[in-house]
This record gives sequence, C-alpha cells and structure tokens, in this order.
Amino acid sequence: MSNITTIIPTPSTFKRTALVIIGAVIFSVNMNSFVYAAELFPGGFSGISLLIQRASFKFFNIEIPYTFLYFALNAAPVFISFKYIGKKFTLFSLLMIVLSSLLTDFIPSIKITDDLLLCSVFGGILNGLAISCCLHADATSGGTDFIAIYFSEKKGTDMWNMIFGMNICVLAAAGFAFGWEKALYSIIFQFSSTQILNELYRRYQKITLLIITEKADEIYSIIKSSTNHDATRFTGTGCYKNLQKTLLYTVVSADELGSLARELKKCDPAAFINVLKTKEILGRFFTRSKD
Repeated sequence: MSNITTIIPTPSTFKRTALVIIGAVIFSVNMNSFVYAAELFPGGFSGISLLIQRASFKFFNIEIPYTFLYFALNAAPVFISFKYIGKKFTLFSLLMIVLSSLLTDFIPSIKITDDLLLCSVFGGILNGLAISCCLHADATSGGTDFIAIYFSEKKGTDMWNMIFGMNICVLAAAGFAFGWEKALYSIIFQFSSTQILNELYRRYQKITLLIITEKADEIYSIIKSSTNHDATRFTGTGCYKNLQKTLLYTVVSADELGSLARELKKCDPAAFINVLKTKEILGRFFTRSKD
C-alpha cells in the first residue's frame, strides 16, 4: 500500500473546539456523578490523580486539588506529543486537559445511583464517549491517551487494549490501598470505556475490501482520491455467466469505510464488495499524520 504523503481534510477548528468542549463536559460530569460518587478509580492519569488525592487525604489528611495533580502528571506526555505527534493536536489536547480539570473541580458532585455496578458500567460508557469526542477532534483527554496515540501512530494498530492492561496495574494499587471491591468495580468501568472506544473510534483498525466490478478504473479512481490508498487488480471469469470480471484488492482504515462504500456503490451499483476485518498489516500503509 502507498505511503505517499497527501493533504486530507481535517476537522475544522470550530468543530474540533466544539467536540473538545463537549468531551470535557461529559468527562467532568461523569467524574462527579459516577466516579466520585461511587469512589471508583477510572484508570490512566485521571485514576492516578485520584489515587494520590485520596491517599494523601486518608494517610496525611492533606487535600490536593485534582487539577494540580492532573497537570503535573501530564507535563511530560504533553512535551512528547508536541515534539513527536503534532502541534495542533497537542494544543487541542491541552484545551481538553485544562477544561476537564477545572470543570471537575468546580462542578458539584451529584449521586445518581448507589448501585456500584450501574456506576461502573454507565460511568465507563460516558468516559468512552468523552474520550471519543476528543479523538474525533484530533485531540486526546491527556495522560495514557497520549501514549496510546503515539504507539498507534508508530505501529499502525489501535492500542486501547494495551492501555487497559496498564490501567489494571493502577487499579491493583488502588485495591491494596483502599480495598478490592471498589478496585474490581473500577476494572468494569475501564472495560466498558475501552469497548466504547473500540466501537466509536476506528482509525487504527484496518478493513480489507475485495471488489468485483466491471468499472475497475472508476472504482480505483475513487479509492485513490478518497483515501490515498492503492489497490491491486486481478482479472478472472465469472462462473455463472462466463463473463470477464475484475477484482480490486485494497486495505483502508475502518473509519474510511462508510463514506467510501457509499461512493463505490454510487459509481457501480452492481459491484460485489466483500468487507473483511484485517488483524494486522505488514508493509507500507498510508496514515494521515497529526497536524
């Protein structure tokens, strides 16, 4: 597959800002309605911040603002992101970090339910929604999301399950310090969040398309112009009518599939398209870089 650099439209500044603000609000409301109320640990740097905050109050009777801890932990990832991932990407991520931290400290805690399982599941869903808003704005919510994006860009595959594994370590520490019940429910919270991310943000997931068509040139032109991915052409004979057919083979990102499939069917309504989930790509694959 081609790795030629091209200019592919990114979300507008207004759209990105709106998505980040929405993500920050959802994140903060979730922290104060489910996470704080149920005393869960969400994992990542937000979980580490809460762990330090609660440990300092429990063992030393010292209250440390969540904002201060979250800013301090994100300092190194922000620098790495600015240098190696993208400047605008980092600036929008900083906006998310600042807004979510300030809103978390100022929005009052609201207990919606006392059921720990409901808090874990729905809190995880809201957490996944908040992070997804940021990712669709080409930004992150900070912390381990920077790590996930960095390695996803390098390896070309999504790393959310790896981050989930890292978060288990944070939750294990919380279990030792504050009891295993809340830590185990926090794992459910984190699992729910990871599943939402895997469903809503699919940029690093790969899809293989096998397209049988009589309009191979037009179909290839759409693939190339829409995604900047190449394709391989095979010719053969359809057994039913004994007519010559062309098979185009290509691999695209999962988030490109919806719009691309509509364009392909518009070009050739008779095209037969087989969509296969691709586990791994070994070789060159174009990925739009962060701005």
